[in-house]
Amino acid sequence: MNGFRSLHRAGDPLVLPNAWDVASARMLAGAGFPAIGTTSLGVAAANGLPDGEGATDADALRLVERLAGLPCHVSVDIERGSVGVAVAVAAAGAAGINVEDAMGPVEHQVRLIRAVKREVPGLFVNARTDTHWQRAGELGETLRRVRAYADAGADGVFVPGLREPADIDAVVRAVDLPLNVLHDPCGPTVAELTALGVRRVSTGSLLFRVALAAAVDAARAVRDGSPVRTAGLPSYAEIATAGP
Repeated sequence: MNGFRSLHRAGDPLVLPNAWDVASARMLAGAGFPAIGTTSLGVAAANGLPDGEGATDADALRLVERLAGLPCHVSVDIERGSVGVAVAVAAAGAAGINVEDAMGPVEHQVRLIRAVKREVPGLFVNARTDTHWQRAGELGETLRRVRAYADAGADGVFVPGLREPADIDAVVRAVDLPLNVLHDPCGPTVAELTALGVRRVSTGSLLFRVALAAAVDAARAVRDGSPVRTAGLPSYAEIATAGP
């Protein structure tokens, strides 16, 4: 777990791709990423479940158990989470977790972070606040929350939807912890985020959504008699024989 922590470096941030099943995780590990995360949306959608409602705890745990042999660290998105889920995924081999506040009471999240760190002190707790997620961001509230979570013992803070350079700089300066930013194809590049002091960049559900779009595009091409892009695709044998 300390090795995972050391990947959050100023000037050389951890680019963390997010997997949704065993195959995607194996492919990303095989591509040389030293750590991967799970995407709660991808795990939920792949299992026909809603995201953000605590419906995927069992599925997330099973996925972590099946990824235990991969040559990389695994961080798990446990949505709003609980101490029990955090302990279970840590026992299954997870190096870290994301736990989101869903804009609930700060005091509740502080208690949860403290309880998780008490039970599994070596687990990297990435405390997510949703102040900028699918809503107009309020920097003052963001700073209040990330400071409270840092004081509670979080190992990193995550503000998905944060994209304005001045706001990113303010959060970096507010806490002496790694800031995790969600990659936005229309927002700052990894190089620009690095210059701002960001130490972790996640892809979230992006890879899952790209994969779905590519699958639908290929199906339409077959139906319509159009060329299907095959350059760079893994072979049947590569997928069939892949393993931890």
